[in-house]
Amino acid sequence: MSMSSAPTALPTERRLATGPLVVAALTTGVLLALSSRYGPHRDELYFVAAGHHPQWGYPDQPPLTPLIAAAADALAPGSLVALRTLSAVIAGVVVLLTADLARALGGDRGAQLLAAVAAGTGGGVLAIGHLLSTATPDLLFWTVVVRLVVATLQQDRPRLWLAVGLTLGIGLQNKHLVGFLAAGLVLGIAVTPATRHHLRSPWAWAGAAVAVALWLPNLAWQAQHGWPQLELAGDIRDEYRTLGGIIELVGFQGLILNPLGAVLAALGARAAWRRPEWAFFRPVPIAYGVLLVVFALSGGKNYYLLGLLPPLAAAGSVVVANRRSPAGLRRWTALVAITALFPVPALLPVLPVSTLDASFYPALNEDGLETIGWPSVVATVGGVLDDLPPADRRTAVVVTQNYGQAGALLWYGVDVPVFSGHNGFGDWGPPTSDGPVVYVGGDDPPDSDQLAGCRQAATLSTGVDNEEDGHRVWVCTAPAGSWAQAWPKIRHLDA
Repeated sequence: MSMSSAPTALPTERRLATGPLVVAALTTGVLLALSSRYGPHRDELYFVAAGHHPQWGYPDQPPLTPLIAAAADALAPGSLVALRTLSAVIAGVVVLLTADLARALGGDRGAQLLAAVAAGTGGGVLAIGHLLSTATPDLLFWTVVVRLVVATLQQDRPRLWLAVGLTLGIGLQNKHLVGFLAAGLVLGIAVTPATRHHLRSPWAWAGAAVAVALWLPNLAWQAQHGWPQLELAGDIRDEYRTLGGIIELVGFQGLILNPLGAVLAALGARAAWRRPEWAFFRPVPIAYGVLLVVFALSGGKNYYLLGLLPPLAAAGSVVVANRRSPAGLRRWTALVAITALFPVPALLPVLPVSTLDASFYPALNEDGLETIGWPSVVATVGGVLDDLPPADRRTAVVVTQNYGQAGALLWYGVDVPVFSGHNGFGDWGPPTSDGPVVYVGGDDPPDSDQLAGCRQAATLSTGVDNEEDGHRVWVCTAPAGSWAQAWPKIRHLDA
């Protein structure tokens, strides 16, 4: 073995310090305590519905998150605490893995605690840990992959590539984004002399084969259905590949943890280049830089790179701990925690609904408002159904414009069949009833080639300025022609 490929020995703590365990427990505990405030997000409602139609893929994502949502709903139907428990636990695990990476980079207890606080109070970690979305397990998979890759390179243990491949394969059944991480890390390893020999290892190729094998069922589903996720990716690209989208992507890199967390990440990336003993870590900042360019050019969302920021902040925590006195390090840690408090009302349901609606916080993160008002939506639709003549009521169906509306009606319950043409819901139709159609739409009536004889019956009021407020409910006599003719026109793919 050449000297450049020898494993790097660093003075490291044998065990993770107690401080990060406390921070992880507090992070998970706070998220659990707030999990039942406000209501479910439209994406969560969709995931629960999708998970009750298990398949190897959906037009907009692989199957793992819907299966998790359906399992939680089966264990405790209608419980937001159950639905979001795994998300809260994932946030705590990310805190621990971030602190453990600081330990592996030679960080003492103070460095580990700073890394844990940076991750546990990070705005992106808290926001993603509060809801169940595809981004939640994805954050975990990114963190685990980075930790395993760093361990593989640092310890020069090629067999660990099998664990990396296994994690990647499972992660690809949740969100394809982790594949970009793999590509970025491979490039980083290739351009780093001390690590590139790993690309010749049969264990690395075996790990890649494991990842692809686990991914194949979802790829096959996408191929059989005409690659709808590529169409949706194009929709996202068209929306975000603008000058404003690029500015938002780059600007949010300084905020997605918090400003001091971004400083730690920058310090960690710089130190990876300047410290020869950290050559095994260098592929991580290389992957970050490459993917920042890729996502800027391809129209990526601002949170896509979140999974690389806590590892970089872990390295930065070691740098700060080496430069500061114990008292100075404690001040740094306290400042990170304090600055993280300011955006919390935009991330977590801590304000009264009316206060949140009247504040500037929804401009920072609109997800909070999108969890409010669903019971009112369902009650309005239920009132329209109740106003139908008894004979029509018995044969009526509900069709919605988007999956959030359909998911809410299923979550809170109406006693008529519910359908939507939006994304995965489009595969679960059309209705078979010849009765009237209650259509929950936007501002305009359904097109005449979709539904016939429509009249406005109600207007949705959620009590806050969110996406559903002011949308209309229509009663239509029948589909235009037949359901076989109308359904393809009702179906639509939107990100």
